Amino acid sequence: MASEAPHAPLGLTPAANAATTTTDAPAHDVAPAVPSEKDDVLEADEAEESQFEPIRSTTSRMQRNLTGDDLFKALSQRRTNASSQGEGVEDDHGGVERADIERLMSRMFGAGRQANSDEEKSRHVGVIFRHLTVKGMGLGAALQPENADIFLGLPRLIARLVGGAGNKVSSRPPIRTLLNDFNGCVKPGEMCLVLGRPGSGCSTFLKVIGNQRFGFQDVTGDVSYGGTDAATMAKSFRGDVLYNPEDDLHYATLTVRNTLEFALKTRTPGKDSRAEGESRSQYTEEFLRVVAKLFWIEHTLGTKVGNEMIRGVSGGEKKRVSIAEAMITKASTQCWDNSTRGLDASTALEYVEALRTLTNMAHISTFVALYQAGESLYNLFDKVLLIEGGRCCYFGPTDDAKAYFEHLGFVCPARWTTADFLTSVTDAHERNVREGYEHRIPRNAEQFEKAYQNSDMAKRALTDIQALEAAHDEQRQRREAAHAAPAKPKNYTIPFYKQVLACTYRQFLVTKGDKLSLWGKWGGILFQALIVGSLFYSLPHTALGVFPKGGVLFFALLFNALLALAELTAAFSSRPIVLKHKSFSFYRPAAYAVGQVVLDLPLVAVQVFIFDVVVYWMADLGHTASQFFISLLILWVLTLSMYSYFRALGALCGSLDVASRLTGLSIQILITYTGYLIPPGKQHPWLHWLSYVNPVQYGFEALMANEFTGAVIECVPPYLVPTGPNVTAQHQSCLIQGSVAGQPNVDGAAYIETGFGYTRAHLWRNIGIVIAFWLFFVALTMFGMEVQKPNKGGGSVTIFKRGQVPKSVQKLLDNKAESPRDEESGEKPAGLDQADTSGSDSDREEVKGVAKNETVFTWTNVNYRIPFKRGELQLLRDVQGYVRPGKLTALMGASGAGKTTLLNTLAQRVTFGVVQGDFLVDGRPLPKSFQRATGFAEQQDIHESTATIREALRFSALLRQPKEVPRAEKYEYVEKIISILEMEDIAGATIGKIGSGLNQEQRKRVTIGVELASKPELLMFLDEPTSGLDSGAAFNIVRFLRKLADAGQAILCTIHQPSSVLFEYFDELILLKNGGRVVYHGALGKDSREMITYFERHGSKKCPPRANPAEFMLEAIGAGNPDYQGQDWGDVWAASEEHRQRTQEIQQMIVDRSHATAGASTRDDREYAMPLSTQVVAVVKRSFVAYWRSPEYIIGKFSLHIFTGLFNTFTYWKLGHSTIDMQSRLFSVFSTLTISPPLIQQLQPRFLAFRNIYESRESKAKIYSWAAMVTGAVAVELPYSIVAGTIYFNCWYWGVGFPQDSFTAGYTWMLVMLFEIFYVGFGQGVASFAANDLLASLLVPVFFLFIVSFCGVVVPFQALPYFWRSWMYYLTPFRYLLSGFLGVLLHNLPVECADTEFARFSPPAGQTCEQYTSAFVKMVGGYVQERDGLCNFCQYANGDQYLANLNIYYSDRWLDYGVFAAFCVFNFMVVFFCSWLFLRGGARIRAALRPRARKQAKAAN
Repeated sequence: MASEAPHAPLGLTPAANAATTTTDAPAHDVAPAVPSEKDDVLEADEAEESQFEPIRSTTSRMQRNLTGDDLFKALSQRRTNASSQGEGVEDDHGGVERADIERLMSRMFGAGRQANSDEEKSRHVGVIFRHLTVKGMGLGAALQPENADIFLGLPRLIARLVGGAGNKVSSRPPIRTLLNDFNGCVKPGEMCLVLGRPGSGCSTFLKVIGNQRFGFQDVTGDVSYGGTDAATMAKSFRGDVLYNPEDDLHYATLTVRNTLEFALKTRTPGKDSRAEGESRSQYTEEFLRVVAKLFWIEHTLGTKVGNEMIRGVSGGEKKRVSIAEAMITKASTQCWDNSTRGLDASTALEYVEALRTLTNMAHISTFVALYQAGESLYNLFDKVLLIEGGRCCYFGPTDDAKAYFEHLGFVCPARWTTADFLTSVTDAHERNVREGYEHRIPRNAEQFEKAYQNSDMAKRALTDIQALEAAHDEQRQRREAAHAAPAKPKNYTIPFYKQVLACTYRQFLVTKGDKLSLWGKWGGILFQALIVGSLFYSLPHTALGVFPKGGVLFFALLFNALLALAELTAAFSSRPIVLKHKSFSFYRPAAYAVGQVVLDLPLVAVQVFIFDVVVYWMADLGHTASQFFISLLILWVLTLSMYSYFRALGALCGSLDVASRLTGLSIQILITYTGYLIPPGKQHPWLHWLSYVNPVQYGFEALMANEFTGAVIECVPPYLVPTGPNVTAQHQSCLIQGSVAGQPNVDGAAYIETGFGYTRAHLWRNIGIVIAFWLFFVALTMFGMEVQKPNKGGGSVTIFKRGQVPKSVQKLLDNKAESPRDEESGEKPAGLDQADTSGSDSDREEVKGVAKNETVFTWTNVNYRIPFKRGELQLLRDVQGYVRPGKLTALMGASGAGKTTLLNTLAQRVTFGVVQGDFLVDGRPLPKSFQRATGFAEQQDIHESTATIREALRFSALLRQPKEVPRAEKYEYVEKIISILEMEDIAGATIGKIGSGLNQEQRKRVTIGVELASKPELLMFLDEPTSGLDSGAAFNIVRFLRKLADAGQAILCTIHQPSSVLFEYFDELILLKNGGRVVYHGALGKDSREMITYFERHGSKKCPPRANPAEFMLEAIGAGNPDYQGQDWGDVWAASEEHRQRTQEIQQMIVDRSHATAGASTRDDREYAMPLSTQVVAVVKRSFVAYWRSPEYIIGKFSLHIFTGLFNTFTYWKLGHSTIDMQSRLFSVFSTLTISPPLIQQLQPRFLAFRNIYESRESKAKIYSWAAMVTGAVAVELPYSIVAGTIYFNCWYWGVGFPQDSFTAGYTWMLVMLFEIFYVGFGQGVASFAANDLLASLLVPVFFLFIVSFCGVVVPFQALPYFWRSWMYYLTPFRYLLSGFLGVLLHNLPVECADTEFARFSPPAGQTCEQYTSAFVKMVGGYVQERDGLCNFCQYANGDQYLANLNIYYSDRWLDYGVFAAFCVFNFMVVFFCSWLFLRGGARIRAALRPRARKQAKAAN
């Protein structure tokens, strides 16, 4: 059969679509032929022919090359003529334009390129799927995990075994059929619309057609692309098939030009596929120019793509960037999954029109899933596939679909779009049945499938398949006859080294685009370098500087290595983009990994140079040039190695949570087994091997050898022993290891050889080993990135709280029932179906008792300006309007018109910029309770994910309804709301996250329910309540809003893409144009007649009878059309009679309502409904519930304590009594402190999650105060931390060899508890003034290293520069913690020096060692032994003498405890203060300091 005719926007007949092209070859080589039916399908694959049949023309126009402007002009003309589809043949001029367009696009896409291009011969056009069946594992429901599961898992398993369910317990979840026996084909140049309710199987179908099969249990049947099977395509031609997920995945800091140029560079074909003499750069520039004009993004090329944090292009423009990126791939099959989510009707139409253009121009097969498809969108498609429950209900031409279902007995109501009608027939509550067919229609998915398989449509689809298969066979025969070589694999267009170069340059642009982070990082490094340099300032080249020199070298290594931690977060944030680009065949993920490393080379060199040049010379290390540059080299290669190590962790781990746990343990290993804390000779054999796999250890040995070899260490007191009036030099020795009896100086090489086993001979060997580690980690990263897979496709589950599972769902949990569902957050399990949604009178009666208000909200002369670059940008201009009880008002406009801005301004939620205007309730100024007394349903559906629906609604009701209402009455009201929302069966389900929790529609209902539970006394605001929902769910939501309005509620909501049916539910409309100007405000009337009449009367074109009024009005005002040249509808409205009437009406309302008796809602001046004590109790309870239901976090916290505790124990197992053992006790305690950074990294996201929920929704609704939020976030951490600390104490303390008496053990446990409290406060304190998780995680090492630096361990007290020793030492909390620990752990502990620790010297003739040293020992401590005629002096006799050298005393133990406890309290004071500053106080302080800020604060409050 012939291909179906493409639709209007391209304005092409089937012949034109298949047969209009040109070629760069000479004219006499081109045979103008009318393509046969099979040629029409196959011409893109022909080795001998072009993709488009060439057209010959004698006109001079055809002989010139089209410019991008010509292309743009012609495309714009086609769009203008889009609505005239089927109304006759266009004029000759239009036909010539189309031919020119085809010529240029043919050249761009290679079809008209040189005939010997292997690339063009291997294109795989046309998709066939036969008997396609997909199976997957997963249940439709599950129980909410809890902390009790950690302990009760085994008893419950035993109970189930004893209870007879043993055969169910260990069995795997049932395999469910996600798609069943699909058959069909989509030819080149055809678009297929995929319809179905969420969960029906749309995403599964698109993923499988897009050859994304990972995560499914089994895929059977045949899918072929141009005659090539799916396995071969995945192996050799991956780039020919694309699956585009819902989200637009791009680097936010890249400009649109950078993004598209990168794609073009990676997909620029070889010479054979380019025009003769055309260079790569020319190809890239021309393609970019054409694509930018084709998709209306030329004006955005210099703008960043942006994201939530970085301002960039609009949502619609970002969609078009995604389409342009897909066009560059020239993939023959493209699948787009619900990509119009969040776009307004005009932008969604532009998006699908762009896809239509791409499909026709590139001659590809396109599949698109849309949840809300208007009639104009539907008409752009050739075929439609309707899926329900994984079954094919219809596959065939779009023009025949409606008639097919009407023939089955269904009725399409007036003004319903065809897509809505098709989706509704599969829903028992929405379908409309023709009279007399009530018992004859299909009622479930199986019956729909059977009806389709027995229909002519199915036979027609099979005929199409056979024709396309025959055409593919003929193509192969032609190739064989011409002796054409088999198509070469072409997964990637450019070789690996060019992929690396492209990725390197792209990564440079990404880094350059975020200058703030880069300069901030380097500034932070410089700051830390100055601190460290001053800490080790001008170290002496005597024995006094030996230990500090080791400290500064260790610190330099450690600081640069830990800076690489940030790579872990970056690795996971960029992973989705890398996987997308891999599927697009832009580059191998391994090339991206190498590109990052190449860019690291200069960036890390700068970073290391900044740090080392400051620290090295401030510390006065080795003076020779070779020593300095070798130290730079060592730091450089080691930092590169650690960057690659953390990247490898990120590449090999499935989640950031798992990677963070491994990071915590690996940091302990890196620090402990460097050789500085424990010399290699003292390491226990069972863990000594860790030093051999620790690159930092090799770097440390190289730095020590570089610094000390060749140095002569002058021995000075107190290292020179003995000293006194009668001591001579030949009878003295040095306490430094490597000393020789009778010599006052020590050779540096001997010192590192004796103390550490290091030698200069290993210097370059060690540098080579570090480089080898670096290359190994790079290889690991490359491997990890190559094997990464997208998220597994499995069943999305509804999570129920234990004990609140409906009986019907309990069967699922026992593996006794199946629920055919899909991964797209979908359909509810059996037993969770929505109640009848027919909107009966009883429903209305029920709603009437729920919500009603009598106040009128008006606003006049509203203007809103924000600072923009060096001036101001006005977002709203002279807006006025009102919302009345009993009326449902729609707020609409194109993307960027200011809808959400106006909604936030009206709801008093704007905290930035200057707002002017009058906002009145019943003619009076807004009461203090306004934000609490209005409901505001956010677009984002922000909720505490672990709360159940009932708990979320109860929380809102408890804290937002007046305190005079009894709690029982509030909770009874909640049950009523749950009933009205038709969520009784899932009230015990946790909200969760998309994919694991409620689906999109259920989450939207919860959002609305949370606001209704508060009993809003004034009005309801809703921002995009139907965004992301399918047509049925959107209908349910709007129908529910209509019921609320009928019950007396005043409702104002923004809405995107409303169908005619949805639009009919609204009473009034406020329509905005770009710039925030009103272009219409008033009643809609029946069938929107009043609004349509207004526009037609003022010069718009006539609205066709079956057109969607919402789309008509947006098109009339030029929404989304950058070339709109018509009148300014803002000026038209301002000068209209309707505007004058609205103004008078508003003024009359203000006068009338101001004389009415003030209601309770307008008199209530309480900011919060409930007192602070109630708020705190409720928030703390919710926080504890959230932690109780987050076992993954608790397990992570506890496991980190357990593993680090055991690691500490076995590293310092049963320490002896030598001097180095005293030091090991110090470092064992110090290692305890180093577990806090990874623990802080774990807890900060939890704190910020609480704050984000509060900041985004709950603070604006005045549910509870910031103090309650902070109290809840703090209180919930402490009990778990105390338990975790106790576990750590028991894992650590008893094996190290610390004193076993009860006081020492008890005091140490108490300090560990304080330490647990301290790091909680410290981590939350840092997070409290950080804007996001990433910044908080970057600040932790900076602050942690700062307070560790001055605690007396890295640099002993006596060696600290006076400046720091005089004040900073006493302000460092860890100084008191360490003093408390060590003061009791080493008290009265005898010291027995090892042989290498004695200072040996001969006594003078006639004196014994005791006689010679008695006065000295009495003065400095220690003890002397005489052995082999030499005096062996040990520096310390007991632990107290060792501690005195560190300025630590046993007598200060309780002072230390008290001061450290005060620091803990101070931390939480910082948490509260900084949270207040961040959430409220900052704006107030700015208002007090600056007049302009005062205006902003006044406007915000």
